[in-house]
Amino acid sequence: MQDLVQKVCDIVGQLLASGQVDSVLGLCEQHGGVGPCLFQSEDDLATLVLEPKYNLADICKLIQTRFPDGRLGVVVRGCDERALIEMSKREQVDLDRLALIGLACTEAQAIECRCRHPYPQRIDVGEKVEGVAPTVDENVRQLLEQSFDERMAFWHREFSKCIKCYGCRNACPVCICDECILEDELWVQPGVVPPDYASFQFIRAYHISDKCIGCGECEAACPVDIPLTRLYALVRETVKALFDYEAGADVAEPSPLATTLEETPILEVSE
Repeated sequence: MQDLVQKVCDIVGQLLASGQVDSVLGLCEQHGGVGPCLFQSEDDLATLVLEPKYNLADICKLIQTRFPDGRLGVVVRGCDERALIEMSKREQVDLDRLALIGLACTEAQAIECRCRHPYPQRIDVGEKVEGVAPTVDENVRQLLEQSFDERMAFWHREFSKCIKCYGCRNACPVCICDECILEDELWVQPGVVPPDYASFQFIRAYHISDKCIGCGECEAACPVDIPLTRLYALVRETVKALFDYEAGADVAEPSPLATTLEETPILEVSE
């Protein structure tokens, strides 16, 4: 691991010294904890670390919003890069002002996250390992072997634990709506815990079905351990099977579920 850290430090140092970027976003270890850090000098790199996995895409958006003319470097895993691509499609970040330092995940990390692509498109640090199809996971496979009624009963039990804390939404790098439909009383009754069955989790699952990049941040944030990555793994597999589409694969590829009234206007029906 130390060799990988040194390689990242070397790349970050070169980017800063050459003036290609104003700062680099990564992780640092300080005061016994690890968190995001903005490295602006080679002298700061002694604290740089690569673990644990941490969602940096949202922080890129905040920095670019605050400094619209700045050039930012960022250490990205495969899921970070996919999140930035999806955010770019929706004009949340400017990829042209980002210098990505690609970090490949290990085989163990790929298995833990059920990640089909545990590496960015360009790997600067680490070795490419084979991805893991979500259906290889034993828990996912057991769900697929059950009947429809059995699966619905399983999710009913799991979703009955939901305390509607919005942790899954808040942690998700591709939940970008200014006004969240999950706070609209038309769809989710306020003051009810757990929320009405299906009205919260299933609406959210559909809403990000074309954007989910498999980072696992939703499940990591859930205080009651709802197996959300299992649900979204199946959602991603369904979207891939139906449309041959994977979120975060290509910034130029539009979502098969995206539409506007300009492209598909509402037809007037004569009586």
